[in-house]
Amino acid sequence: MRLICAVVSDVGPHRRINQDAAFVAPWGAAVADGVGGGPAGDLASATIVHRMTAGWHGVDDVDELAVRVRSANWDLRARVDSDPSLAGMATTLTGLVVARGGGMLLVHTGDSRAYRLRDGELTQQTRDDSLVQALIDQGVIGDAEARSHPRRNIVTASLAGADDDRLWVIDADAAQGDRWLLCSDGVSDYLPDSVIDSALASATHPDDAAGALVRLAMDAGSRDNITAVVCDVASGVPVAEPPRFAGAAAIVFDDALEDTA
Repeated sequence: MRLICAVVSDVGPHRRINQDAAFVAPWGAAVADGVGGGPAGDLASATIVHRMTAGWHGVDDVDELAVRVRSANWDLRARVDSDPSLAGMATTLTGLVVARGGGMLLVHTGDSRAYRLRDGELTQQTRDDSLVQALIDQGVIGDAEARSHPRRNIVTASLAGADDDRLWVIDADAAQGDRWLLCSDGVSDYLPDSVIDSALASATHPDDAAGALVRLAMDAGSRDNITAVVCDVASGVPVAEPPRFAGAAAIVFDDALEDTA
């Protein structure tokens, strides 16, 4: 399998800095969102995305992908060790990666999301690590209340450079013909599933779908950074080409983010 991907990331009308970072390539894609309330969210998300992709030679399975992401996470800790003012910076991460054997792997932590559109049916493939999701699970609030809950931006898991940061890596149920969406909460907090479904299903190419979702989120009053990555699963072997970056990952470039592999 290989991926045909597009990404659109916008700072949004209410933010000065884009703390979302993303990449797309035939062999994988991901979105990361700097955790609000902490310092340098743009640096955290860009660091994870760059380090995850640096010197990419592929992975065989979930364990190997987990090791790569954990290694990227250690770079966050190294940054804080060298600059204590960065203490507390953290990021979400949701990514889709083609394994060497041809299967697909899904990595996730935080409240960025992955959706899959298959045969006209949209299903959310990740579970939010968030306070609001915990309240939903406990029956305290419903899905409708969650969209406007004042504490919906509080995440319960993220990457912050610690050894015990929670991370989920699984074999994804992906097949040729699927269309996947990876997005920050600037999309998912403002668009109901019915709107996401329609935008993904009606677009001919991932570029059109990603652009439409970002525009729809803006029209819906999104007050966050807005990032949509749309990937079509196709047959064939993915070309080992360099990734394309978006958001903070396309802006934050310094010696520490360069590929030293």
